[in-house]
Amino acid sequence: MVRTQISLEEELYKEAQEEARRRGISFSELCQHTLVLALHPPKPERPWMRFSGLIEGDPDASSSVDEVVYDRERP
Repeated sequence: MVRTQISLEEELYKEAQEEARRRGISFSELCQHTLVLALHPPKPERPWMRFSGLIEGDPDASSSVDEVVYDRERP
């Protein structure tokens, strides 16, 4: 285990202390857990889902793909 020192904005420190208290863990544990998640995020079961919701558009677009792609009505 390595001991280190960091500087935080006061408001961020207060929020982190409160979150640790809410979870029932120490501030140090919260920092460690947060760093682990930041450096090693969990891999989703369905990797393609990470793109879900990134593009805005017509939610019914799949029903009009022929019109959009081929510029014609669906057969």
